[in-house]
Amino acid sequence: ELGDGEGVGDDHTVNTTVTTGSIIEGGGVLCMNRRQTWTMMCYLITLLPSLVVSDIGPVLSLTGAVGGSCISYIGPGLVYLGVNGEAFLDKVGSWLDGWRRARGYATGNNNGAYTSEEDLPVEGNASLEIPQDVGKFSYENVTSGSKPLWYYLGLFPIWTSIANHGNNHMKKKIAAATAAAGGAAVADESKEVLPPPTKWDFGVCLFFIVFGMISAVAGVLSNVYVQMFDVDEA
Repeated sequence: ELGDGEGVGDDHTVNTTVTTGSIIEGGGVLCMNRRQTWTMMCYLITLLPSLVVSDIGPVLSLTGAVGGSCISYIGPGLVYLGVNGEAFLDKVGSWLDGWRRARGYATGNNNGAYTSEEDLPVEGNASLEIPQDVGKFSYENVTSGSKPLWYYLGLFPIWTSIANHGNNHMKKKIAAATAAAGGAAVADESKEVLPPPTKWDFGVCLFFIVFGMISAVAGVLSNVYVQMFDVDEA
């Protein structure tokens, strides 16, 4: 629960805000929240190698290879994919839906099987109607059923899992922030001015993640090779 139900006025507001803040920050280890835990982990990962090796050069090189790739490419890509997770799942779901329909496979959205514009007869059953959430696909709709080869070659099982994870956490944090503000944080969708993400946006996002992973691995392997074979001294 967001509040303890005790106190009125400012005291009650402070209690609600603090408790909601802990929900938004998430859990960590010991007495730290999630952000503090990750900060400590990054600090220890950087500190421990410098205490073991006699030359600080390899430590800085490895830190630059891994940290630079995470900050410049992997991190922004994962954040964008997580924040726009619902839009990504809808887009991938629409691609899979078109592929399944073209091959006669069973398909559906969040309400199961649905009726598209092509399915509505000119004459006949007048009870058929298009539901309001056509084009909305959940993670279960995307991962279940038949899938084409490009779905696996493009690593979409990983991307959809990240998008679903980010989408779920975004909803929890928005709900917690909205409850803390007494409902004032609810956004008016009619005032939204940002355009929805496009295929190009998601393509750049996935490229950043993949390129960052390749850069980090290449940087680590090159540093290990240099240290093992003393390339600098040759």
